[in-house]
Amino acid sequence: MKRRTLDLLFSIGGIGLAVLMLVVGIVLTTNANFANNYVHDQLSAQHISFKPAAQLTDEEKKSDCLREYAGKPLNTGKQAECYANEFIGLHLKSIGGGKTYADLGEPQAALKAQVAQAEQTKAANLADLQKQLADVTAQRETVFKGETLRGLLLTSYGFSEFGRKAEQGALAMYLGAALLLLLSLAGLVHAFRTPASEAFAAPARAREKTTV
Repeated sequence: MKRRTLDLLFSIGGIGLAVLMLVVGIVLTTNANFANNYVHDQLSAQHISFKPAAQLTDEEKKSDCLREYAGKPLNTGKQAECYANEFIGLHLKSIGGGKTYADLGEPQAALKAQVAQAEQTKAANLADLQKQLADVTAQRETVFKGETLRGLLLTSYGFSEFGRKAEQGALAMYLGAALLLLLSLAGLVHAFRTPASEAFAAPARAREKTTV
């Protein structure tokens, strides 16, 4: 095979691959923009804002992100992660002794059974048991709402991370396409500078004869 032909084949193939990588990069950029815009629009619609710095408790001040985002509206994935873990997560720990919605189900069921039995026997501690049941029920409902909001915010954060990964992938595609294009152009220049009769990997003698 002639050297020029081989150079042309590799150069044309490189240009084709560069175009393909460029297309993939554009697709990834489109997906990244969609993810970022979607997360921003959905979070902004909730009108959630971080507490101002002056209103942060001592425990909240220990969080770097709560201090960083203090007083700002919540509209990005990273902010959603911070609010979910550092703000909601912190306050959920103080409710019901740090128990989850599922954990509080057992004591709630036990108190319901005790209240039902106390009502049948007209026990003297009926009012106290009813108050305990009301407290546990209120705690469980509050924890449920907090865990639900926290889960939704973390889902938004996860979706935004897909967008960030897509941005990184798009950048890699653009850089790869640029590198391939430069190498392909260099290959084309070399192809047209190479004598048409020169063979690829020809023996030294054959090259000398060709040159002469």
